[in-house]
Amino acid sequence: MKKFLPVIMLFLLCHPLVWAQQQPQFTHYSFNGMHISPAYAGITNHPEIFSIYRYQWLGYDATLDDGGSPRTMLLSASTPVRLLHGGVGVSLMRDRIANFTYLQAALSYSYHINIGETGKLGIGVQGTVNNIKQGAYRANDPNDTHVPYNSSDSKYDLGAGLWYQSDQFYAGGGITNLLHSEYLFQDSSATGNGRYLSENHIYITGGVNLPVSADVVVTPTALFKYDTETFSYDAGVRATYAEKYWAGLNYRHKEAVSALVGLSLFQDNALRVGYAFDFTTFNTAAKAPTSHEVMLSYRLPEPVVRIRPAIRTPRYFFSR
Repeated sequence: MKKFLPVIMLFLLCHPLVWAQQQPQFTHYSFNGMHISPAYAGITNHPEIFSIYRYQWLGYDATLDDGGSPRTMLLSASTPVRLLHGGVGVSLMRDRIANFTYLQAALSYSYHINIGETGKLGIGVQGTVNNIKQGAYRANDPNDTHVPYNSSDSKYDLGAGLWYQSDQFYAGGGITNLLHSEYLFQDSSATGNGRYLSENHIYITGGVNLPVSADVVVTPTALFKYDTETFSYDAGVRATYAEKYWAGLNYRHKEAVSALVGLSLFQDNALRVGYAFDFTTFNTAAKAPTSHEVMLSYRLPEPVVRIRPAIRTPRYFFSR
């Protein structure tokens, strides 16, 4: 089966009309709100910087030049902005699978509505600039106009989402590719008509913090993903000790089981470092046994708004 994967992948990427594959998936999804919904921007009241590097199917060999293992890098930042009654965020992502490279830059805005004493609802919108590059494929027929060759295309797109956050519970969702942008690619003779049609990707996630003792909090989490053709989900649970150390397990539908560990450092647990290990449990003949993911995030102190008191002088107490 593994030997046939390059042929299948080439067909999916180079067919005249190609439907978008599932966007990158992360085992640290419960920490990665900005990737799921633009409404997450600034929702925690803290400026945040977040990064992930994921190496999927380590050591996989699909007879391609670099092995074909998917590798994803993500960097995002968000902050509350009181003057905008919400928050803003930016993100950069590079996702590479075999000879297919996807680059994205996104700008997000979230309008915040206070709910109750600790709850907050975010309503978010997002604008993206996407670049898709098809690498140098070795076609059996050099004149095949459906095989791209070092060709790329860039398009704008839009996204939207909702996010609710409180001390005990969070839930959110988002949808991408609202414009259904179509990407065009050329073959080696610049006469090809290969196309890639981006489809909507829908995400829904949630989690609840359950204190089981003075020092231990258990957090069940879930993430549902749908791309108009394929449905999948993640379900997991994480235990946090003394608000500093955590460990958890996760199950990804028809893909893998995972283990997560991490710790928080510095004052107010500002720095978080996490590692996730995925063990492939489905279709193992066509995949490598393990995937690895490293997370690093930093949360700045909550901005303090200082309002100067009004200065009154006796001269304004009298009318002329």
